[in-house]
Amino acid sequence: MITINELQVENLKKIKAVKLEPSASGLTVIGGKNGQGKTSVLDAIAWALGGEKFRPTNPKRDGSLTPPNLHVVLSNGIIVERKGANGSLKVIDPTGKKSGQRLLDEFISKLALNLPAFLHASEAEKSKALLQIIGVGDKLMEMDRKEEQLYNQRKEVGRIADRKKKAAEEMPFYPNMPTEPVSVSDLLKEQQDILARNGENERKRINVREMQGRFMRAESNYKAAMEALKAAEDTLRKARADAEVAAKSAQDLQDESTTELEENLRNVEVMNGKIRANAAKEGAELEANNLQQEYEGLTEQIESVRSDRADLLKEADLPLPGLSVKDGHLLYKGEPWDGMSGAEQLKVAVAIIRKLNPECGFVLMDKLEQMDTDTLREFGKWLEEEGLQVIATRVSTGDECSIIIEDGMVKDDESAVKPQASKFVKGVF
Repeated sequence: MITINELQVENLKKIKAVKLEPSASGLTVIGGKNGQGKTSVLDAIAWALGGEKFRPTNPKRDGSLTPPNLHVVLSNGIIVERKGANGSLKVIDPTGKKSGQRLLDEFISKLALNLPAFLHASEAEKSKALLQIIGVGDKLMEMDRKEEQLYNQRKEVGRIADRKKKAAEEMPFYPNMPTEPVSVSDLLKEQQDILARNGENERKRINVREMQGRFMRAESNYKAAMEALKAAEDTLRKARADAEVAAKSAQDLQDESTTELEENLRNVEVMNGKIRANAAKEGAELEANNLQQEYEGLTEQIESVRSDRADLLKEADLPLPGLSVKDGHLLYKGEPWDGMSGAEQLKVAVAIIRKLNPECGFVLMDKLEQMDTDTLREFGKWLEEEGLQVIATRVSTGDECSIIIEDGMVKDDESAVKPQASKFVKGVF
């Protein structure tokens, strides 16, 4: 990774003359009171390495007779200079060959020079940056799309299931009813069959009366015609036998009642209405149960997609343990961006910026007073462990500051105060 070995700057914004040799890794804090030139040091680095896009609107220090002069030495041996009224760029590589801004752009991260651009980016832009790093953006977006689709589908199924269930509960139900509607034609046929059987019974009764009449006539003829006794006896015997058979077959006959069928015919529509109501309730309950099962199935699918997303992020090469993306939001230790502390936001930003351009080993950071001294020490320790260089400003004159800027110069820096000093001469690099 490429870091900054040395910075010399004159007459830029509030700076008169400053020389800085930041720590190779960890935190270099530029301290001082407001308006003394701390941020101007960061502006000098950004303009020197980032190009015209980072040129201050009014770069020349008020009251200065000479234009700004910038001199930056990088850890790969490249020397970057900007000087003159137009801030002309000169880039010299270790072999002495001259090059330009294109060479710097190959390894200098624009976000490293402009951390607020990342800090103030939208949630979607931060997430996109992280997904670009870990190379699973397309897969994760597809999983998020699928989860959203399943969630919306499940939500609609659940809504319909609740509605169906409530409707089924409000439907009337009649116990002890047949499951199928009663047929009027079947009832009429049954009634006709009973009437036919009753008609047959009546025919048999008429037959009994006829047989009894025949017997009586035969008996009368017998008494009146003794002379034809032999012939009459045969007739009498046969008539008696027939009468006995007919009487015997009819003596236990009972007519069936059609009262119940007539009542059913009168109530058949009411009964069928109840049967249909029962069937509708059972159908609604069945549909509600089926929708509930579909809802549970969609829930299992959603959990599966979430598990796949977690596995995908678990296997990804994340720039910082605890980082993840969910529903287009960047998360750190389960907290969204606005739920992180200021220190955590800076840590996440530095880790992502470093990963976006691994060759660039430094980050500029303004207004570090949001960290207390303990957090500052922890942040610096983490930077050293990661081999990262952060050059930051802080409104403070305490011991945590690497240098103090006062009235555009490094406080108590004899080389910066006296232009004739061999280490640093104003306007001469």
